[in-house]
Formats: sequence, structure tokens, C-alpha cells
Amino acid sequence: MTSDVVSPRKSESKPARELSPEQAAAAAMVAEAKARGLALTGPDGLLKLFTKNVLETALNEEMTEHLGHEKNRAAPERDSTNVRNGTRPKTVISDAAGEVEIDVPRDRESTFEPHIVKKRQRRLTDVDEIVLSLYAKGMTTGDISAHFAEIYGASVSKETVSRITDKVVAEMNEWANRPLDAVYAAVFIDAIVVKVRDGQVANRPVYAAIGVTVDGHKDVLGLWMGAGGEGAKFWMSVLIDLKNRGVADVFFLVCDGLKGLPEVVTNVWSQTIVQTCVIHLIRNTFRLVARQDWDAVKQDIKPVYTAPSPDAALIALDELEEKWRKKYGAMIRLWHNAWEEFIPFLGYDIEIRRMICSTNAIESLNARYRRAIRARGHFPTEQAAMKCLYLVTRSLDPTGTGRARWTMRWKPVLNAFAITFGDRWPGAETY
Repeated sequence: MTSDVVSPRKSESKPARELSPEQAAAAAMVAEAKARGLALTGPDGLLKLFTKNVLETALNEEMTEHLGHEKNRAAPERDSTNVRNGTRPKTVISDAAGEVEIDVPRDRESTFEPHIVKKRQRRLTDVDEIVLSLYAKGMTTGDISAHFAEIYGASVSKETVSRITDKVVAEMNEWANRPLDAVYAAVFIDAIVVKVRDGQVANRPVYAAIGVTVDGHKDVLGLWMGAGGEGAKFWMSVLIDLKNRGVADVFFLVCDGLKGLPEVVTNVWSQTIVQTCVIHLIRNTFRLVARQDWDAVKQDIKPVYTAPSPDAALIALDELEEKWRKKYGAMIRLWHNAWEEFIPFLGYDIEIRRMICSTNAIESLNARYRRAIRARGHFPTEQAAMKCLYLVTRSLDPTGTGRARWTMRWKPVLNAFAITFGDRWPGAETY
């Protein structure tokens, strides 16, 4: 009796779970892949089959919309005589599936203009973005070509990679000539060296500038390729370019202490205060001191750059000179020569001091540039070097978290700036 009660329940089957249209399509694709013996991933796997089917389905839908009727269902009384005219094979490159062979529908009058895969288009758009990203990280065109062959099973020639990266040249030129804000709270400048093979490999300086707006936003203002070594004369052309693009006033310009630069800055912006990077100055100090005296000199120069005022710093410098002048005269001359550009930050609030005493803001950018440069070794042309550095610039802080953190750090500084430079602050407000 018990068995009669229990057995029907065992034989009951659960109702099949209904699949969404997307799940049903995926299940059908998986079943088809298994029937063909295809792997789910890999150069000849399910993903490639899925990409092919999606593209061909979309193209056929576009053809139906173009002609106004489904295949073999044209209305007899229609005005147009245009109908489907078979297909043509085409190979496209996808970043996820590699090379995909698709059949593109044709029409008799050849007026069909597909959108999902346009005429003469060989790469799906994500491939271009991957190429640009890899190029920005310092990979050569040959490295990128090998990467696609290894990872995606796709053939992307070095010439194709070069053409992709050339697409950013117009964008780069537009970026380099864009209008800038009229007033910047601070501008940080520095130069890095790249190797360019122009007949023979030679070192070329690339000048970079970062500006901080009165809203606290940081922006790379531009990149300029120079010749020879870094010089104040070329910096003048850089600053004039910034002025021509709309920069009328800069409160502080922070640099590494290049000789002749203060005069250049004054010629372009008469009220701008030139601040030498304190970290560069300290670093150059220890280059002139024997290692066994580093600890002692470190203790003696600290009162100079942490002084509460310029007068207190001068007293600390006199004490440093009295103790070390005979042994390290060159070190003392270094500080005297840099004094006028060293002391400005000591006359301002602690918030301003902290943000303008060094070129750390641009040093972090230079570290990204140098990483890409080291990966390349040298560049075949000046344009190739500039493309690489521009792509590094374009790829900075993709999530925006760094930008938000920077703005938060600068808010207290901007309050101090607004009070200190109230007569030059943009807008009608006075502080």
C-alpha cells in the first residue's frame, strides 16, 4: 500500500525551466558547437561561431530594412526592382574571436551600405583600441602583431598596426592646439629624454607642462619635441605657445632650477612667481657631498628648507655655510645661486607651501612616460615618439579616481590662493 502511494511521486517529473530568448539562443549555440566538436573557446571555438552568426544575422536584418522585404517575399506591386543578389565572403578581425569569416549579403543595384560591418572595414572597433593601448604601453608594432597572432589567432601586420596608430595623429594635433584656461594656479614643467633614430640614434628632449586650474583640476597642457639638450630658449617658445592658446596669468611656475628660466618666465608672464623644486635642489646637494658626510649635511640643510620664513632660512643658510664652506664650497654656491627661486614658497601658507615646493605633480607623469620609453628603447621618427607619449597621456586615470583625489587635495590650497591672489583671481568675486 505504501509503495502505491510513494511510486507516483518518484515518477513525477519537474516542469522544465523556461529559458529566456537569450538563454535559448546560447543553449542552441552550445549544442551546435558540441555537435561539430568545437571547443567553447580558442581560435576555432564557439565564440568565433557565435560572432559569425551574430554579424551575419545583423547584416541580413540591415538588408531587409534596406530593401523593405524579407528574402523571397517581395511584393509584386513594389516600385523598386532591387533584390538580394547572393553574398560575398569577408574576413573581419575581432579582439575576442580573432579572424572571423562572414558572408555579407549583396543587392542587385549595389546600393546596400551596411553599418555593423561597413564596406572596406576589416577590423571591429575594439581591435583599434587594443592596438592603441598596447602601443601606449611601449610595445612596438612587431610586438603588437605577434601578440594578436598568439592570443587571438589573428593576422595583424606591422603596417596595419602602424596605420591604426596613425589615426591618432590628427587627434593629437587637435589636442596640442586646443584653447586653454586664462588663469592657472600653478604650472609644473619638466623635460624627459627620448631616443629618436633620425639617420642615427640621438637623444631628444620632450618638454611637458601640467597646469592646475582655479577649480583644482589637473591637466596636461601639452608636449613639445625639442632638439639637443633642455634649454631655457626652447622653454620660452613653449610658454609663448601656452600664452597664444589663452593662458594670460599663472600664479606659480614650478621647475627644476634650469639656468635662465626665471628671466624667460618673466618675459611671458610678468607677475608669475618662479619656484625651484626643493627636492631637486636637495638631490643636487648630495651629488656634491661625500657619502660619509650625508647624514651630517642632511641635518644641517633641513632648517633651511623647513624655515618658517625667508629670513629664518637665510640665517640657517649662513650657519650651513660657516660649517661646510671650506669642505664643500660648490654646495654652498649651489644654494646661493638658487636662492631667489628657492625662497618664494617660504612666504606663503603651509597649504600653498606643500603643493608648490616640488615638481612631484609632473614627476609621476614622467614616470609613466619613461616606462613606455624604456619598453621601446628608441623610436624610428619624432612622430612615433610623440604618438607614444600622447597615447600614454590619453590613457591616464581611466576611472577618474585619481582626478577626484587630486581635486580634493587642492581644495584647501585653492582657498589660500583665492585670498593671497584675490586681485588676480578670475571672476567678479573678491576674497
